[in-house]
Amino acid sequence: MKISYLPAFALATLFFSPSCRKDALTDTANTAEAVSQRTGIAGNVAIRPATLTSSPLISTVYTYMPAPGQYTNESGLGSVTAAQALVGSTTNMVSLGGYGGYIVFGFDHSVVNGTGADLGIYGNPSGPTYQWSEPGIVMVSQDINANGIPDDPWYELAGSEYNAAGTIKNYQITYYNPHAAGTNVNWRDNQGNSGYVQANAFHTANNYYPAMAPNQDSVTFTGTKLVNTLVSGGILTNLAFAWGYTDSYSGEFPALGYNTVDISNVVNASGQPVTLNAIDFVKVYTGQNCNAGAMLGEISTEVKGARDLHL
Repeated sequence: MKISYLPAFALATLFFSPSCRKDALTDTANTAEAVSQRTGIAGNVAIRPATLTSSPLISTVYTYMPAPGQYTNESGLGSVTAAQALVGSTTNMVSLGGYGGYIVFGFDHSVVNGTGADLGIYGNPSGPTYQWSEPGIVMVSQDINANGIPDDPWYELAGSEYNAAGTIKNYQITYYNPHAAGTNVNWRDNQGNSGYVQANAFHTANNYYPAMAPNQDSVTFTGTKLVNTLVSGGILTNLAFAWGYTDSYSGEFPALGYNTVDISNVVNASGQPVTLNAIDFVKVYTGQNCNAGAMLGEISTEVKGARDLHL
């Protein structure tokens, strides 16, 4: 955490012209066949077309399930109300807590897999002199059963570290509720390690364990874990990765205010590429399990909103 500031998570086997052209926003222009003609990607699932009144920003937050963290349960950054405030906004913010904590959101239309980056996701990394990134991993899903809820298969967007040494696939961590405010939260993972999310003197009023977890004794998160990039000594630094992650001070962020991701980078649980013509749901989760000390607390991805880069 860099600022002095509902179901359990499960990892499933998970451009158009920049001008806003009217003919690119009509129902007929956004059928799977038309999308295939424009993008060269097979129209494998029907899409919800964008219209002239569609917003490029988040329209729905489906689930907010933070991992334990210093802002978890606090009304401003760690509550369901705070998560819902991301709808239509890029200035409000929510913390995802430690490793695995996540948010699921969507738009009022399907986000088409076009040429280049498809989504921009806002965070609050700092740099370049004082570098502080808290990388979030992005997953996407299509509404295959057309029921309007994110209960379909999830796919990871493979970033620059997906096949890097130190990246752990199918990482699993369980946090245990201390049932006390301002107290360390112990954890164990499936790599034989244990530790704790460290409480600090700035956040003592709340229990760091998520009150929205369905089980109030323990909660488990599963996904891909990125290698820690914390640099100690001198100015405390948590380095960014090259591309493909949120809340990361890398490449495009300083100019754009968001990190971009490309739907073309989707892979399934076996790491094999998958072709999606469009997506309906987005999941962002904290990708590092790292304690930055008593002053800064846990590495925890923050999300300030998202944008369909084709609108």
